[in-house]
Amino acid sequence: MSTPISQITPDFSVAPQLSPDDMVAVAAAGFKSVIINRPDYEGGPDQPTAEAVSAAARAAGLRVEFQPVVSGGMTAEDVVKFSELLQTMPAPVLAYCRTGTRCTVLYRAASGQG
Repeated sequence: MSTPISQITPDFSVAPQLSPDDMVAVAAAGFKSVIINRPDYEGGPDQPTAEAVSAAARAAGLRVEFQPVVSGGMTAEDVVKFSELLQTMPAPVLAYCRTGTRCTVLYRAASGQG
């Protein structure tokens, strides 16, 4: 996997766009769960869909949730849902969006750091 992963805490990391081919490496890196925060087709028709990444993640033994959040349009409901996922999904969790920033902002808001 050539995508850089940024560790925020021992149990939570973020990454830019991942592909189905990345999921085996994500599992091998020790992650137990993946949260997809990037809406489908945000980057155009060549962006891997959440469905394709989710299928590959499950095949690699990962728990996966698709929680699309519009860039610059994060809502209070998005923060609540993200917090619930962090509390219920097996750790460590890797979340991704276009660059990883949206996931980081969600994490900070969900954990009361922002």
